[in-house]
Amino acid sequence: MPKQLLMQALSPTMEEGTLAKWLKKEGDAIAIGDVLAEVETDKATVEMEAPEEGVLGKILVAEGTEGVKVNAPIAWLLEEGEDASALKDAKAAPPPAPRKKPKEAKKEAVAEKPQPKPSASQPQRPAARGDGRIFASPLARRIAGDEGIDLTQIQGSGPKGRIVLRDLESAPRGAASGRSSRQRIRRTPGELPSFREMSNTNIRKVIAERLTRVHQDVPTFFLSIDCEIDALLALRKQANEMVAEKLSVNDFLIRAAALALIEVPAANSSWDEKAIRQYKAADVSMAVATDRGLITPVIQSADAKTVQEIAAEAKALAEKARAGKLRPEEFQGGTFTISNLGMFGIRQFDAILNPPQACILAVGAGEPRAVVKNGQLTSATMMSCTLTCDHRVVDGAVGAEFLAAFKRYVEEPARMLLKEAGYG
Repeated sequence: MPKQLLMQALSPTMEEGTLAKWLKKEGDAIAIGDVLAEVETDKATVEMEAPEEGVLGKILVAEGTEGVKVNAPIAWLLEEGEDASALKDAKAAPPPAPRKKPKEAKKEAVAEKPQPKPSASQPQRPAARGDGRIFASPLARRIAGDEGIDLTQIQGSGPKGRIVLRDLESAPRGAASGRSSRQRIRRTPGELPSFREMSNTNIRKVIAERLTRVHQDVPTFFLSIDCEIDALLALRKQANEMVAEKLSVNDFLIRAAALALIEVPAANSSWDEKAIRQYKAADVSMAVATDRGLITPVIQSADAKTVQEIAAEAKALAEKARAGKLRPEEFQGGTFTISNLGMFGIRQFDAILNPPQACILAVGAGEPRAVVKNGQLTSATMMSCTLTCDHRVVDGAVGAEFLAAFKRYVEEPARMLLKEAGYG
């Protein structure tokens, strides 16, 4: 008998996803572990692998379908010796309908007016879904948004009129609103200017829900400290003259934070209703901004890795995060987070916790400041860091102890090298 292929839970918090692209077509032979489709989850775009072998008999959920629930049937898999005729007797519950907004449900109750067929001189509009949105691939939709392309004026050449990347090659740029960007827009006083709507990605929805919950339900406090980084910058410059892959300041900070977490394990913890969990390894999450939203890939056991190993791993993870290609194990977990906005010139900021972690470190820019040393006024490159703490887990003294340890590693970076060599 044919078997159902179900939408898999590709992240711990995933309840539904967008079936962005099928990588197999009906009639293809499938082996266990073959990549079937790309699915946009609440974390990233993830490849879904086949749990069983057989032949892809029938696809039930089309590319681009949003709101596909976990464990909903998405396709039929034929077993060895079966052909398409076996699907006639196969029965399965239909996939759950995507969630509808109240306005959309109301629209369905109103009979649609018959639309006139386009004339030879009138271009056919691209295919639209039942909710009125244009039928386009995720990549085409993103490129159109970035370059100001009006998808309602594009005729798709993909399956069922779907707009794909090649359809955008000759499309006019910057004309999504139909008027020049320099043309003055006249409107009634009090009226909002024209705008374009960008659908919220699953990642953006989950970020909104989780951070709102943290901001409302978790008692947090903030501790700030200034670190002098001239010695670290000098060490980095010397190291970069010896290696092909350049090291960033953030690579050193990840290493410093990891060693400080091992030194102050009470900060390397998370809250559970039954007990506080104190972790034995420092798995450091690093905040990476993408066009889908913020995601935090994890440098696992950063305390046991050299700065050079951290640098290589951080670069690879950041590139995969921006491309939406992170595997679940590369962004799940993490015991502590670093969010660095120093490269944008931000001097100091307060970060919101990354649940269920108890701490997140917000790192500002290194800048020359006037300081007093041995009673003399001089200058030094200073960096402000702010630790956000979950007060249920971390008390003020613990947070201060962690920051003191972090500051020692940053201001005396040779300590990190001694730890690497086993002398710390």
